[in-house]
Amino acid sequence: MNKDKMNGLVDSVKGKAKEEWGKLTDDRSTETEGKVDQAKGEVKEDVGIVKDKLSR
Repeated sequence: MNKDKMNGLVDSVKGKAKEEWGKLTDDRSTETEGKVDQAKGEVKEDVGIVKDKLSR
């Protein structure tokens, strides 16, 4: 697992936590930030997967 893939996974988990916190506190801004963080994390994971495939 390369660095991009790992960072993407971490960002996705943090984003999910932030989204859930926003739901708990009824804070739509935090909830939206969490969704954006998840999307960024997924993109980073995909970049890591592509890099893994290209390095083979």
